[in-house]
Amino acid sequence: MPQNPLLFLLRAAQIYPDKVALAHPDVKYPVVYTFAVWAQRIQNFAYGLIRAGIKPDDRVAVIAPNSYLETDACHGVLAARAILTPINTRLRPQEVDYILDHSGASLILIDEELLPLIAGPKLPRIVCKDTGRSDDPYEEFLSEGRRYSQEGLGRLRRTYLAAIGNAFEGQIDKKSTYLWILPMFHAGGWTFPWSSTFAFATQITLRTVNYPQIWNHFLNSKVTHYCGAPTVQIGIVNDPSARKLPRPISAIIAGAAPTAHLLGALEKIGIKPIHTYGPFTRGYDQLFWAKISLEQRSKLIARQGHSFATAEGVRVAEMRDDDQIIDVPRDGKTVGEIVTRGNLVMKEYFRDPEATKKAFRGGYFHSGDLAVMHPDGSIAIVDRSKDIIISGGENASSLAIEQGNHPHVLEVSVVARAHPVWGERTMAFVIIHPEHVARWSGRVDEFVKDLMEHAKARLPGFARPDWVEVVPELPKTSTGKILKTELRKRVAKL
Repeated sequence: MPQNPLLFLLRAAQIYPDKVALAHPDVKYPVVYTFAVWAQRIQNFAYGLIRAGIKPDDRVAVIAPNSYLETDACHGVLAARAILTPINTRLRPQEVDYILDHSGASLILIDEELLPLIAGPKLPRIVCKDTGRSDDPYEEFLSEGRRYSQEGLGRLRRTYLAAIGNAFEGQIDKKSTYLWILPMFHAGGWTFPWSSTFAFATQITLRTVNYPQIWNHFLNSKVTHYCGAPTVQIGIVNDPSARKLPRPISAIIAGAAPTAHLLGALEKIGIKPIHTYGPFTRGYDQLFWAKISLEQRSKLIARQGHSFATAEGVRVAEMRDDDQIIDVPRDGKTVGEIVTRGNLVMKEYFRDPEATKKAFRGGYFHSGDLAVMHPDGSIAIVDRSKDIIISGGENASSLAIEQGNHPHVLEVSVVARAHPVWGERTMAFVIIHPEHVARWSGRVDEFVKDLMEHAKARLPGFARPDWVEVVPELPKTSTGKILKTELRKRVAKL
């Protein structure tokens, strides 16, 4: 049987033709598609691309917020045997121009609001006004595809296994409703465009990360699942609309390591955290977890866990000079690098053979994440290799420091700062929790002192921050990861 994720949609259209597959509600012209209607749209989409001159292995760029244009492209581009190139909508025009040029894109599918991002490139483009109406250029494109026919669409994709794995690990089924908060341009929406279809789940798309809107759907749209990085979870938990949910919702969390404190806060309002590490590992509930406290359970969920059902074994190992990879002992102490291989791993760095060779030395992909292996076989990241703080010969994990869980801290990030005696010491950048801003207003020095005392009780001397700066926000990438490079630049000027 060919491992083609497009089979998920065809199967859903045959078994549940009248079930709602996709809803795009919070726009001027809301649309709802059943699996049967959506499957026909994807066929029209693929034929439209072929009619527009797209050939097998051509690259089709997509620049759009979460919408039916994105979900259509995730399936229709593959159906036309082309390669999907989703582009981050938060980039600058010159960055978009570079990606279009480097990828060799042949066509751009773009939301009308984002047209300023492609002022430079002269590539053919199809514009979507997100109306779903017959006079929308995108709908006209689909109509043209309906008139064109060709046999033999589709090809094998590694996405097939990753999508099945995420559906299984995320516990998604035909009764599920998946809310699109995670941008689909972020690592292919973590494969959930295909995972949701595989599971016959309904998908709801949101154009923006709007927390009141998210909570409205949590409370009124029977949402059961969503994905999001820790920074999004922080926004959800602390939104004024936040409350105890009438029914549980599962949150697939990845992109950065969540703190145990954040995981506990999610559980308190009825959101079950499923912490995953890419398409490779997740934390699995253990029988004894029901007998331990929420605080203890949250610390265990914060680990990266065990290998996915569809992933080849993920290892924590050391690399020898002869490229031999040796597993670290399962003692929860010895630090190694997470390495993996198999069908869920990328094929290569595009047009960069040297970087590819370096990343796959010894036959495994080297993640750059440092971790330990616990006696139960679960993996726990301690840091990125480049983020370790070396103080007086001791290695301080920035992640362990950041998970200090001061109750008045909303977010924190730590980096190394030069020290005349110890070489490096820790500097912390801290955002005070909104609920406690008034308490510490005009008393920042006292807050820092309180924070230092908190750290003193929890961290060894070489790891405790020597400097703390209270900030209104932390620099982040467009996908919510904290930009430690920017913090290091700031520290270098001190």
